[in-house]
Amino acid sequence: MKPKTILITAGPTKEYIDPVRFISNDSSGKMGYLLAEESKKNGAKVILISGPTAIKPPKNVHPVRNGVSRRDISNGVKLINVISAEQMFNQVKKYFGKCDVFISCAAVGDYRVKKFSENKIKKTGSSIKIKLIPNPDILFEISKIKGPKILIGFALETENLIKNAQQKLKEKKLDMIVANTVASMNSDKTTGAIITKNKIEKFKNISKRHLAKKIISKTL
Repeated sequence: MKPKTILITAGPTKEYIDPVRFISNDSSGKMGYLLAEESKKNGAKVILISGPTAIKPPKNVHPVRNGVSRRDISNGVKLINVISAEQMFNQVKKYFGKCDVFISCAAVGDYRVKKFSENKIKKTGSSIKIKLIPNPDILFEISKIKGPKILIGFALETENLIKNAQQKLKEKKLDMIVANTVASMNSDKTTGAIITKNKIEKFKNISKRHLAKKIISKTL
C-alpha cells in the first residue's frame, strides 16, 4: 500500500510588535515533534511545519528554508520552519493537498498586532496601547476544504475541558481532538482526553511520547 502522508504543525508562533518584542506562548513543540517521529516510525511520509522551538529536528529530516525544499523526500521528515501564524497558515495551505492526514498540534497565536513598528518602541514611562487583530483560525479554514482527509486537532483548556473540546470537534469537522489541561504545556507529561464523535478516552499524567503513540496508532 502507498504510505500515508501526514502533515503536522508544531510549536508556538511569534507575533512581533517591533523588531525585538513579540507576543507568544509557552508551547515547547514537544508533542508535535513526537507525533512526527512516531508517524515516521510507522512508515508514513511526514511534513512538519514548526514554529520557533529549541528542539532538535527528528532524524532523517530535510530542512526547508522559506517554504522551498532542496529536494523532495521519500522516507523522511520534511521540516518547514515558520515564525508567525500567517506564515504557518500559508504553508499549511501549500501542503494540505499532498497529505492524507492533518494533525494541527501547534499552539497558534489567536491575535497579531495591527501595525508592526519598524523601530524599537522606546520606553517613555507612560502607558501605551497596542491594537490586536485576529489571526486566521488555521484548522477551521482548512476544515472548509476537508474532503476525505482525516483532521485531528488539539485543545488546551483551563476549564470545561471535555465540553469545550467537543464543541471544537463539531465546529471544525474533526475526526479526533486531543484535549489537554494547561499544565501539559511545556511539560513532558500530559493529562486530558482523546475525543471522537462516539468516544471519550481519558488519560492522566502520561508521557507525551506515549500519547503520540496512541494518536498515531488510531490514525495509521
